[in-house]
Amino acid sequence: MGRIKPLSWFEAHAAEMLRNVAEDRTPYVITQNGKATAVVIDIASYEETQEMLALLKLAALGRRDAREGRVRTARDAIAEVRALTRVGQ
Repeated sequence: MGRIKPLSWFEAHAAEMLRNVAEDRTPYVITQNGKATAVVIDIASYEETQEMLALLKLAALGRRDAREGRVRTARDAIAEVRALTRVGQ
């Protein structure tokens, strides 16, 4: 999973930890009273995770629409888009 460090270590070594995270993208798990309470990751990993979650949500919504019959053929969808773009011309 990465490096596991207690909160006291995090407080004393924050700059070192941020440098390490930025360099090798290995997350730190911060513990408090022996329990994992936070994860520190680099910004690129965070942004990738957010993008992946957004894509997964879109996929789940698409599956739900398909299950509930809210679908159309590609031909119909393209025709609708073409019609919409002609309206503004």
